[in-house]
Amino acid sequence: MEAKKVFIFDDNSDILELCTFILEDAGYEVRTSESSNDIEQQVLNFMPDLIFMDNWLPDIGGIEATQKLKKNPLLKGIPVVYFSANNDIKSLSEQAGADSFLSKPFDINILEEVVHSYLRK
Repeated sequence: MEAKKVFIFDDNSDILELCTFILEDAGYEVRTSESSNDIEQQVLNFMPDLIFMDNWLPDIGGIEATQKLKKNPLLKGIPVVYFSANNDIKSLSEQAGADSFLSKPFDINILEEVVHSYLRK
């Protein structure tokens, strides 16, 4: 069976490395990006099953990036988990139109639970 795919957008390379390590270890195919530049094309090129979107991203930022994805008929069905250390993450994720959110710093087990909840193997 083909591995489920997770795309992580975050400007922090340490977080990208940590998430990649955890999720690849759990059997997922992972792609990462440190910018939301050309967000729709980046996602179309990989067609992930789940997206993690940081709030603070170079170029257009997480809210606008998520809104662009949710307006695109080819991409709107991909769940987006908003991913931020911002205290107001619930409100930001709602504003972005994300499917759910995960606060940073996060517990590794919670990260895995969120992924599993969307991508049951």
